[in-house]
Amino acid sequence: MATTTATADPALNKEYQQDTAVQDHAVEHGTNGATNQRYYGGNPLAHTTTTESARLPAFGGEFQPGLYRPNDHRKFANPAPLGLSAFALTTFVLSLINIQARNVSETNIMISLAFGYGGFVQLCAGMWEVAVGNTFGATALSSYGGFWISFAIILTPSFNIAAGYSPKDAATGKLTGHGVNDFNNAMGFFLLGWWIFTTILLICTLRSTVAFFMLFFTLDIAFLLLAIGHLQADAAGKGNLACQKAGGYFGLFAALLAWYNALAGIADSSNSFFVIPVAHFPWSVKGREERTVIKSERDTV
Repeated sequence: MATTTATADPALNKEYQQDTAVQDHAVEHGTNGATNQRYYGGNPLAHTTTTESARLPAFGGEFQPGLYRPNDHRKFANPAPLGLSAFALTTFVLSLINIQARNVSETNIMISLAFGYGGFVQLCAGMWEVAVGNTFGATALSSYGGFWISFAIILTPSFNIAAGYSPKDAATGKLTGHGVNDFNNAMGFFLLGWWIFTTILLICTLRSTVAFFMLFFTLDIAFLLLAIGHLQADAAGKGNLACQKAGGYFGLFAALLAWYNALAGIADSSNSFFVIPVAHFPWSVKGREERTVIKSERDTV
């Protein structure tokens, strides 16, 4: 992402360039060559912030769900697409396993992804969000990076997390006693905690874009269903397969939406032939602004 400038110098800041050959998505070109400054168009994550854009609305290039003040003289790239991509790929693979695609049900492959990409890389992206002054992005990306690292620890055999919960019959090696579902219950508590956290983030996206809101909504439902799947395990210690698969499908939706939002942050006029639509809620700041502009144009006509 381009660095910010203290003044709106047309030679330095793409936000104010008049040349349509390098048109920025944050500028709306009107009639007779006039331009109307917009907060952002269909590519919200690619918007370049300036001191003249004193208050920008949701997701304006900073992984933000609401109005915020941009940092002046920022020399950091936008870390949001990296964090979203790390979250998307890791969630995508786990969700395919949860729905048992091609009869794959073992989660061993997730250890590498959860430690490396979804964990470490996403945690780094969250820390870089701290550097650019984005509280929401730092909280979300760092937390989900921590989620994947902790999930990888649970899956790693050497930690013996699951084996430490329920007793096994010495002869058969199978789980025995009323504690057969101790691990399932504990895993359900673990996922319920992440459902509560995701719900908190979801509330903060209600005045954002549809694409941003739907990412957290589908993820929220996925956590809830997966938690129920563990808490509703049968007497043999087997989780509720229907809830597990349903959670997996919602996880797939969340992964695809995370990639979609990441694309909106990467694509701009320098590398894309089209604008990535994100859709604004009618009650959002941008939605109200657009309705005001339309009403003003109708009154003028």
